[in-house]
Amino acid sequence: MPLKDWDVTINYGIKTGFNDAFIITEEKRSEILGNCKTADERKRTDELIRPILRGRDIKRYSYEWACIYLIATYNGSPEKDIIKIDITKYPAVKKHLDAYWKQIEQRADQGDTPYHLRSCAYMDDFSKPKIVWGEISDKSKFAFDSSDHYYVNNKCYLMVGKKLAFLTCYLNSFLAEYLFSNIATTTGVGTLQWSKFTIEQLFVPRIDDNKEQIWKDLLSRLGKKEISEADINRQIYTLCGLSSEEIAFIESYSASI
Repeated sequence: MPLKDWDVTINYGIKTGFNDAFIITEEKRSEILGNCKTADERKRTDELIRPILRGRDIKRYSYEWACIYLIATYNGSPEKDIIKIDITKYPAVKKHLDAYWKQIEQRADQGDTPYHLRSCAYMDDFSKPKIVWGEISDKSKFAFDSSDHYYVNNKCYLMVGKKLAFLTCYLNSFLAEYLFSNIATTTGVGTLQWSKFTIEQLFVPRIDDNKEQIWKDLLSRLGKKEISEADINRQIYTLCGLSSEEIAFIESYSASI
């Protein structure tokens, strides 16, 4: 069944319109928090500044956070009852953004004021368990963020919904990598565009709802290094009923890229 027919939702990451203002380092985060006048302001500000992943940070089955953050001054979403951030409650953040006023005031991707990110109806999806991946990659590199912790930037996608453990395993498999190579758009420099439109065309074997725990256990064991990626690939081959010749072909393709 094509992925577009699964019970999942795919969206792209956060567009700031001017990353220098809204995506900050650990050092800048500490500086902003240090400028807070009260403990209450510091607590609110700390909750507003969220860790963010970029495409280069996401690996196959894992990610390596680079200690960078998003100032998540979201514009709200009336249809989702998400209230717009009141910048006056975050004086230290406002002071930081004021230093970039000329650039943030002119950008297209903004909300009701230059201090806000543009409206995003799926803002709450960033706080759910999700699969994340970068748009441009030479290989399949999907990570499952079960921590409900990270945002991703606009060079990435996120997927929320059901059977995410299985989908993480399948999308990272050599089989999915090969199938995707036959439908994907190339960049011309040895990489593919893992876009939402193309990913949704990928055919995925259906599994029963009660089988998801098996794949959760496999991901857990992989994280503990009790099994290898090859073990998960073998589970996918068995699920899809591949012959030894088909498996050899798939693995030969994967070794060549």
